[in-house]
Order: sequence, then C-alpha cells, then structure tokens
Amino acid sequence: MPSRILLGLALASGLLAAEPQVFRVDTTHTVLGFKAQTVLFDVPGRFDRYKLQIKGTPANPADAQVQLDIETASIDTANSSRDNHLRSADFFDAAKYPAITFTSSKVTREGDKVTVRGTLTMHGKSQELDIPFQASEGMNGAGKPTWSYRATVPLDRLAFGVGADSIAAKISLKQQVELNLLLVGFFEAPKPPAK
Repeated sequence: MPSRILLGLALASGLLAAEPQVFRVDTTHTVLGFKAQTVLFDVPGRFDRYKLQIKGTPANPADAQVQLDIETASIDTANSSRDNHLRSADFFDAAKYPAITFTSSKVTREGDKVTVRGTLTMHGKSQELDIPFQASEGMNGAGKPTWSYRATVPLDRLAFGVGADSIAAKISLKQQVELNLLLVGFFEAPKPPAK
C-alpha cells in the first residue's frame, strides 16, 4: 500500500509539473540589447520598456508561447541626441510605429539549447526569425529556482526599412545589427482570474 501511495504522489507531481506555467520576468537582470557598428566605433543600446509573456513548461517547451512587445521610443544608447535621432523618421519612426513585436510560432529544445521561431514586426515590416537561446537554471538570492535565456542574433536593419539604403549610409552605419538578449525569471502557476 505505501508503495502505491508513493507512486500516486509521484505521478501527481509529474502531472502538476507538466501543467502550463507563466514566466515571471526579473526586470532587474533582463536585458533587451543590441549593438550597431559605425566606421569608427560600436554603439551598444537597449530597449527599456517592454512586455514579455511566456507560457509553457521549462522541461517541455514545445508547447510554449512567447509574445514580446517593445515600446520603440524606449530605445537607449546613453546619448539623448542620438536616441532622439533613432526615434525619428530617419530610423525607427517611433511616432508612426510605436511598437516592435515578436510572436512565436514554434519552440524546440535540444539539451540546453532552446530555439524560438516566430515573426518579428518592426517599422511596419515583418520577417520570420529564429532565436537560438542558451538556457541555464539556478537559484536566485531568495533561493527560488530561476531560469536565464541568452541569445545573440544578427539582424539586417534594411530588411525592416530602418535607416537609409544609400552607399554612404551603409558605409557610416553597418547594415547588420547584433541583438543581445538576456531573459531572466522564474516559472510559476498562473494566477486564477479575479472574480
């Protein structure tokens, strides 16, 4: 009898662990960054305001759903004059295109590699994109199991119509931009809807 009880508890625990969970973002450590290159130096930057929603289970991410909404005007390269220029119609045109979005269509996992395929929409144009994340699990300062997902992805800014397409512009600012993503947080059961 005791062995049957233990087996039942183990099965129940497995079922609970397999239930879809919600990823709670650690905004202190999560970074949505990028690096652009000019002829003289690199320009690192980040987007400070966003909404990231991940639903699924870390053990079996195949059913996971990822939705990322970034406020375009929150771009920050530590230079206010340059940031205002990037927000203008010369680049992101934040007034006309206030959001950059990514919606997943497929998630696969091989060991600690998690690849998220989805549609990136920016500056009124959409492209399919694969984001290869390196997943790590550990404990945060409060002793809570925490996950981090790191990815570096090359992106063609001209495919989204960001910046000029002239020869001079391509020389002064490289066509390819590097996305540097660090997503940190923990999974928990979704909160019941408010009554």
